[in-house]
Amino acid sequence: ETIITLNKAKIKIWVLTGDKQETAINIAYSCNVFEDEMDGVFMIEGKDSETILQELRGKMKPESLLESDPVNIYLKKKPKRTFTMPEELPRGDYGLVINGYSLAFALEGNLELELLRTASLCKGVICCRMTPFQKAQVVELVKSMIKAAHIGVGISGQEGMQAMLNSDFAFSQFCYLQRLLLVHGRWSYNRMCKFLSYFFYKNFVFTLVHFWYAFFNGFSAQAVYDTWFITCYNLIYTSLPVLGLSLFEQDVNETWSLHFPELYIPGQHNLYFNKKEFVKCLIHGIYSSFVLFFVPMGTIYNSERSDGKDISDIQTFCLIVQTSLIWMVTVQIALKTTYWTMISHFFIWGSLGFYFCILFFLYSDGLCLMFPSIFQFLGKALSQIWLSLILSVILCVIPAFGYQFLQPLVFDRINHCKTRPPQVRVRTKLKHPSLRRSAYAFSHKQGFGALITSGKTTKTKPNKKNSFPVKKKESSDISTRIVAFQEKSISGVPSTIPLKF
Repeated sequence: ETIITLNKAKIKIWVLTGDKQETAINIAYSCNVFEDEMDGVFMIEGKDSETILQELRGKMKPESLLESDPVNIYLKKKPKRTFTMPEELPRGDYGLVINGYSLAFALEGNLELELLRTASLCKGVICCRMTPFQKAQVVELVKSMIKAAHIGVGISGQEGMQAMLNSDFAFSQFCYLQRLLLVHGRWSYNRMCKFLSYFFYKNFVFTLVHFWYAFFNGFSAQAVYDTWFITCYNLIYTSLPVLGLSLFEQDVNETWSLHFPELYIPGQHNLYFNKKEFVKCLIHGIYSSFVLFFVPMGTIYNSERSDGKDISDIQTFCLIVQTSLIWMVTVQIALKTTYWTMISHFFIWGSLGFYFCILFFLYSDGLCLMFPSIFQFLGKALSQIWLSLILSVILCVIPAFGYQFLQPLVFDRINHCKTRPPQVRVRTKLKHPSLRRSAYAFSHKQGFGALITSGKTTKTKPNKKNSFPVKKKESSDISTRIVAFQEKSISGVPSTIPLKF
């Protein structure tokens, strides 16, 4: 059930096992990694590099793959190489089966690019009769598990304890993987994307106001904001709201996340935060900084109070700009928040209230009388100031409101017009005669004794000075005994061969 749910979320499953080929295929079908209705399951059984290359290129019509518009897939290995994937992938469900003998050649040179290209087009991949070193090679190629991955998750059981001990996190049942990926994984990705977009936006607005102010202060080092505001902006005023957003935000609850696994797909394509979203944050920040600077300047320019005193002073201008900025970023994070808790209300509105408390404390008449040289403030809460504050916040929030409400109406209709009508495909039975399953999982093929003794499946370590070399006669005798033991075990004759090391 878990694998079926993960398949709905477009999560591809690779099975790396040391079992025999028939055993691995039967387990793949019983665990729904492969399905009877699949369009085809490809077998890679070559015993040399040229044969394997022809098999990999002949499975998915290489002409259409090489001539299509490329999408780069990057291998983080030395030397660094890239290969291309087509935008329009072949329609259908395919599977790939490769054994350890063929995998030893497929992981060398340019063949690993062809292997990854073909495997990326398949719904599931089975790598059987593998050694632990081959598993590490495949994991490093795909970057998806245990030590070679970013985060490794192990499942504790009667077998596979070594992989669990090498993982970063472990749980007791495989079904817990659904909540880990579809619920907590989605929430974590969504929170991180909202955190980054809001964090960049609020700092773009805060900083770019000085860019517009530079044209009016002779490009000097004079700041728009008060020194106290500059100190407390990221430290106090805007730290708790973004922290609450990154800890408690939920776009949908856990029930809907498990009921609709397709919600996991946007995270696989980096749709919530990418270069395009970063440019949107930058453009929105430039627009907001433009509004926050020029609206207060136009409001108080050559303005006078009712008693005839001029209010066009730098203190009044700074107060209007920084108050408008705090109001605006608070409203923006309130629009981004979809899951409200008491802690979210306390962080967001409490930070705004704390700003006004600090503002009253710094700019009160009592402090101005006690410290006239430090706290000099002339402007009062006049109608011009309130007009500037309300107008600045409304103009900065209008793009976010418009995009949020018009996007489902306009873009969904455009995407609906562009979508092609679904094509009905007739499922066929298994196309490979060797994939006919049976109740027996015994292998009747030649063993891999020659491959094991060749050294392709083990790491090459440099000889140390204090190491004791093994005699050639003894090592060749051990290899002969291993091969003989495997051939006899394959033929069904039980045998025990004493090995002397």
